[in-house]
Amino acid sequence: MKKNYLLLISFLCCMAACAQKPSISILGDSYSTFEGYVTPSTNEMWYYEESGDRTDVNDVTQTWWWLVAKEGGYKLCVNNSYSGSTIGYRGYDGNDYSDRSFLSRMDQLGNPDVILIFGATNDSWAGEPVGEYKYQNLSKADFYTFRPAMAFMLQHMTNRYPNVDIYFILNSELRDDITESCKIICSHYGVECLQLRDIHKINGHPSIKGMRAIADQVLKMMKK
Repeated sequence: MKKNYLLLISFLCCMAACAQKPSISILGDSYSTFEGYVTPSTNEMWYYEESGDRTDVNDVTQTWWWLVAKEGGYKLCVNNSYSGSTIGYRGYDGNDYSDRSFLSRMDQLGNPDVILIFGATNDSWAGEPVGEYKYQNLSKADFYTFRPAMAFMLQHMTNRYPNVDIYFILNSELRDDITESCKIICSHYGVECLQLRDIHKINGHPSIKGMRAIADQVLKMMKK
């Protein structure tokens, strides 16, 4: 009787573990922010419940990543997104963005089952030099150009998060050299790169319609 009871408890524990939803973390920029849902909370935001005329997105349930989590059956682990952040260290007006760059935040994603990286938009908009394809012997000076910074990020993250599915989401309407670089470097590290298409935007940022389109394209990619 006792043996059967222990087997039942073991079976129920196993079933509970299997029923747990996989977790998802986001490493992003303004496109992935929303007030109260980003860690750490000191990161700069773009999306708020009261954003004025900047956007029509005013509820977290309208964001692309919330839709992906809800409809894909995931629970949110960490959303480490920072408005205006670049992958490389060079930001707008040539300023040093190393404190907010993707490289500075990529270790702060918890312990997820899936990581979605949504970046390169500000690298493109800020006019960051693209640099050369470089995969070894990288130094801090290299990270002020896009290609070495992108390569180091994917190299580090594929090692830092073993057995985690990592995807890179590539915005539409970026510079051709940035777009091409993302695809080539993702291919080098075996990271799937999703090229977004037909994303409606207000002030350069996804609207409710655009968020829906992003979520649909991401979900389709993840279901392959």
